[in-house]
Parts: sequence; structure tokens; C-alpha cells
Amino acid sequence: MRKLCFSALTAAACLGSFAASAAEMEVARGKYLVTIAGCNDCHTPGTFLGKPDFSRMLGGSDVGFAIPGQGVFVGPNLTPDKETGLGNWTDDQIIAAMTSGVTPEGRKLVPIMPWQALSQLSSDDAHAIVAYLRSIPPVKNATPGPFGPKDVPSTFVYVVVPGAVYSKIPGPP
Repeated sequence: MRKLCFSALTAAACLGSFAASAAEMEVARGKYLVTIAGCNDCHTPGTFLGKPDFSRMLGGSDVGFAIPGQGVFVGPNLTPDKETGLGNWTDDQIIAAMTSGVTPEGRKLVPIMPWQALSQLSSDDAHAIVAYLRSIPPVKNATPGPFGPKDVPSTFVYVVVPGAVYSKIPGPP
């Protein structure tokens, strides 16, 4: 009887260890995918100003992208913060935004968010990204916007202009 109990306890410990390592492997896979996809570029404060603040990694940008005729869009907070990030979104809502470009409120994401490319993610990879996003520290950072084409943005803005227009912009004093 003791042998049977010991064997059962050993098996339970091994299975528990396997489940923990499987979850850790999923988070590691998600981190890898977020890293190679460049999510930090648009979603980490300071990145577009040349000084990424990795203490607030994926906590939302401080610079918006201007898309002519559409407006200015700031990379939102992807951390699990319940007030300013994805903390109240379900896994399926996060995956839908990543892969179909639609938020839980039904707003369509602009093409600067590469949801078209991310639509090719396997289900396992999409879930791994969600597991990673849920594992990082929450950052309280409400990003502004989106701003419509006639709105005045309250943040720095990246604007893409033709070279002829750029060459006429005066340099700093």
C-alpha cells in the first residue's frame, strides 16, 4: 500500500511539474513571438523617442502615427492592467484584435497594426502571445486617442510625408 501511495504521489508531482513547465514554455514562446514581431516598437513608451522605457514594457506608446485621411493612432497599453491595459479583455478578445483587427467594442484597427500578418498565427502561437502578455507586470498608462483626421492630437505624432515636403521643413534653430 505504501508503495502504491508513493508511486501515486510521485506521478502527481511529475504531472504538476510538467504542467508548470508547459505553462512556462508557452509564456517563453509568447515572449519570443512578441519580440520578433517588434511589438515593443509601437507599444513601449520612449521607443520612438530613442529611449525605450523597458520598466514600462508594452505599456503603451507616447507617440502616435498619422495616417492621412484617417487620423492619429497611438500604440495602446498591452499589459494586464485592468484600467488602462488588456486586463479586462478575455483571451478570445485579445486574439480577435491581433488576428482580425477588431476590438471588443467593435472598432476596426488601422493597418499600422499588422493584424493582417498576425491573422496567419497558429492557434497555439496566438495563445502563447496572450499567455506572455498576461505574465508581464501591469503598467498603469492610459494612452490618448485615437484621434480623427480633424482632431488635434495631444501627443507627439509621426507623420509620413513625401521627400519634397520633408525637404521644405525648416531645421531646428
